[in-house]
Amino acid sequence: MSKRDYYEVLGVSKGSSASEIKKAYRKIALKYHPDKNPDNTAAEEKFKEAAEAYEVLSDDNKRERYNRFGHAGMKGSGGGGHHMNMDDIFSQFGDIFGGAFGGGFGGGGGGGRRRRMKGSDLRIKVKLTLEEIATGAKKKIRVAKQVLAEGVEHSNCSTCNGTGQVKRVTNTILGQMQTSSTCPACNGSGFSITKKPSEADHMGMIRKDEVVEIDIPSGVEDGVQLVMRGAGNGAPVGGVPGDLLIVVEELAHDLFQRNGKNIHHDLYVSFTDAALGATAEVPLLSGKAKIKIDAGTQSGKLVRLRGKGLPSMDSYGSGDLLVNINVWTPQKLTKEEKSALEALQDSSNFNPDPNHEERGFFDKVRDLFS
Repeated sequence: MSKRDYYEVLGVSKGSSASEIKKAYRKIALKYHPDKNPDNTAAEEKFKEAAEAYEVLSDDNKRERYNRFGHAGMKGSGGGGHHMNMDDIFSQFGDIFGGAFGGGFGGGGGGGRRRRMKGSDLRIKVKLTLEEIATGAKKKIRVAKQVLAEGVEHSNCSTCNGTGQVKRVTNTILGQMQTSSTCPACNGSGFSITKKPSEADHMGMIRKDEVVEIDIPSGVEDGVQLVMRGAGNGAPVGGVPGDLLIVVEELAHDLFQRNGKNIHHDLYVSFTDAALGATAEVPLLSGKAKIKIDAGTQSGKLVRLRGKGLPSMDSYGSGDLLVNINVWTPQKLTKEEKSALEALQDSSNFNPDPNHEERGFFDKVRDLFS
């Protein structure tokens, strides 16, 4: 079953502001909240669907990629294909419900529940060649991250008795009023560390190197940010790990220049091959191909090899390889070569005639894409 458009899910337009998107999500989430719809599978799915849409549209980077590539562009980035569970939703967006619910489902509401702590995100840069971008790549990267140390023991916080909240009762002219706030002793986690290794911090965390395998999809562009959920810094006891943010850096290539899905290659041919015609070999991202050089080929002619460019991130076909033919003029001539060319110098057939069947550079480019 195909996914619905995220804007359609929240009932907003592409031009909606961040506050309008948040307001629309809150309205839908409150309507289908599990506390309001117990044992209602259909409502739960709509609740999760709205959360997934909000996760993408509330993030500027994810929203920009979604606007450009749709659901396909969200693969590997934390949206589109990532099915959120209830813990994910309430740990990330629980504050959006305010005090509307009593705190079921792991702290989603406004009172009485401990706060699930979340590890911070990590950002790394991965360098890729055009060949790797064309096929996709798996990279193993060593990442230094915070993790929960082995042997850590904990108990309920004595200040809040494990709730993560402290209550205060005040007397007013209208009677007694009770308010709740985050426990200052445990910072809302509901626990305190009773045993930890000497190298661990006060929350039982240590720094450790881990090797992470990253699956890079084909067709990524320079500067694109991918997301691996839960691969960032760990969290204290009972918490949710952060995410690993992978920024793609495209390496310059010796033979090709990239333009979106298309790649360009400069091919140099001799004057005699251009005049008489020949067959030339051009490199591809994988292998080689032969193209025909027609007799009388002019410098600047463009030849297009369809489908020999880069795949698209939206999975709709591949770009082309555009070969720009340059006629090479010899810089040093032997006495015999010079004499042969001087004999032809005054021939009218060797005089430039730009109006004869040849078109300008931009006309050629336009022809290629018409």
